[in-house]
Amino acid sequence: MKNRNIPRPSWRKWLANVGIVGGVAMAALGTSCEQSDPPTGKHVIKDSGDFVFSGYGWRIKSSTTPVGPGPCYFNGDSCVWVDKQGRLHMQIAYINGKWQSSEIINTANTGYGTYIFTVDSDISNFNERVVLGLFTWDNNTFQDQGNSEVDIEFSKWFKAADTLMLTTSVQPVSFENATPYAERTNKPQMIVSKLKKTTTHAFNWTPNEITWTSFSGDQYPGTEQIASWRFDKSNQSRVKIEGGISSNPIVIPAPGATTNARINLWLLNGLPPSDNKPVEVILKSFDFIPQ
Repeated sequence: MKNRNIPRPSWRKWLANVGIVGGVAMAALGTSCEQSDPPTGKHVIKDSGDFVFSGYGWRIKSSTTPVGPGPCYFNGDSCVWVDKQGRLHMQIAYINGKWQSSEIINTANTGYGTYIFTVDSDISNFNERVVLGLFTWDNNTFQDQGNSEVDIEFSKWFKAADTLMLTTSVQPVSFENATPYAERTNKPQMIVSKLKKTTTHAFNWTPNEITWTSFSGDQYPGTEQIASWRFDKSNQSRVKIEGGISSNPIVIPAPGATTNARINLWLLNGLPPSDNKPVEVILKSFDFIPQ
């Protein structure tokens, strides 16, 4: 059956057409849903996930109680969709008396290589309680690899006047640690107005180093680099502490068998945006180039 686009306003109509009633969230279906045709040449996983974006299958995170990060409520039915152009829309919105965030999880297990995210909307003036995360995670690698997390984040981290919107980091940075490991995170100097238009952000993850680069436009590598950072094995090993449990010492975490890319848009401490306005971010594409 040929995939077709399902823009956000038609989701409930589509659910009714296939015989699903009662407002069941797309994330609860457990099967693929139809979406726009993927770009030519992209790898497609058609038999898993809740939808296809940029040629990859994705699952939508939904929760009826606050969960991490935040903790926040996550709404997969209303806060995530793909438009007719194949672009991903993610929202923070006030729904049913609660501020709801959004997160999606790539169904492909990915490891060392280059992760590339192209943002197609203005992210230069986020509310100081909003975070956009482009990152990796693995539910099964806490002890040996501290959950295999490499991060690109955009936030003002509660500081409304902050102009250093971009944070790049490799975990562990800070969970229940007494003090953050400052050398494991970086807020590069950059012209924040560059984030008003389309930008591409990537990290290349290898056993010996991780490098982050950001470019104006939708190409990787682009012609105008706006930020960069490098972290290598010369740094000190660190321990992640969470739930009173400590991981092994880690310098550069390795990917695990179930590591994947994720994208989320969420609220610090689950607090409403201080201006009480919804937030929307559009991503044009995601790609992964194995090492």
